[in-house]
Amino acid sequence: MSGPQRYPGASTAYWYGSKYPGSAMESNVIVWHTTEGTSLPDYSGGSVAPNFTARPNFAARRLEWFQHFDFDVSSRALVNAPGGVETNTLNVCQIEIIGTCDPTTHGKWKTAGYAHLYTPELPDWAIRDLAAFAKWAHDNHGVPLESGLTFKAYPGSYGTSNGVRMSFSAWNGFKGHCGHQHVPENLHGDPGALPIAAILTAAKGGTIPSQEDDMPTANEVAKAVLTYDGVIAVPGAPTTNPTWTLSSVQTEILKRLDKANVTLAAQKATIDELVKAVATLAAGVGNLDPAAIVRELTAAIESIDIHLDVPNT
Repeated sequence: MSGPQRYPGASTAYWYGSKYPGSAMESNVIVWHTTEGTSLPDYSGGSVAPNFTARPNFAARRLEWFQHFDFDVSSRALVNAPGGVETNTLNVCQIEIIGTCDPTTHGKWKTAGYAHLYTPELPDWAIRDLAAFAKWAHDNHGVPLESGLTFKAYPGSYGTSNGVRMSFSAWNGFKGHCGHQHVPENLHGDPGALPIAAILTAAKGGTIPSQEDDMPTANEVAKAVLTYDGVIAVPGAPTTNPTWTLSSVQTEILKRLDKANVTLAAQKATIDELVKAVATLAAGVGNLDPAAIVRELTAAIESIDIHLDVPNT
């Protein structure tokens, strides 16, 4: 376990290394996965977790990283059948990308307006951040910025006879970047047609190919923000509070704005009454200029910034 074990900036809020210590090794292979969901999985309490999860932040146009195990410690996202070859413990570091490689799922989510990552059509910023991780793994752990494999589109990538899954001997000698679809003893076809060439080119310092990356609509951004922590229902993705919808959130915001307007109106009425009272008082005191006092008091009041705290409930 040489080199730094934590990826800079990655959150350890979902750390499973204490619960599942794993095997120490010198990782020289990156295995890419897709979660086939839109939120951060709990990976059955960590029992099937990878080393890292990359979650898209669509508003900020970047990936957020979560680390579950040290870089050079085996994780648990691959099947390892009895006999045959080792998978999780054969010097591999595993990354799950939150998103889908399935064109059917992509179509459903797109129709529903859910912002999500679809691996065959990753935006430039996602390629950039995946490349940054690949470069870090190369610079600090010597993982080759090479693949030499075809990342086949899903669903053709599924199954043992998908045409790209490695033999035992090929797997034992492999170094570099591969996908779940390439690992023997496994059936999964993720991450589908991941643009691995673009990722590795960017990691080597090359340019990221320009893509048609339409800006999300306001509706898509709103749904992405709400889905970020699982507050609205997404097809195939469990949520913690399925009662929140776009319309209910909008209604709640309008209710809070109404409360703010009422509070401000009450404060203005109080200030108006105060000005009148001072004017009346000044009029009854000799040798004073009531108009001057009112002007000065009004100017002083107008110079005050009123900060309104809208209650959360």
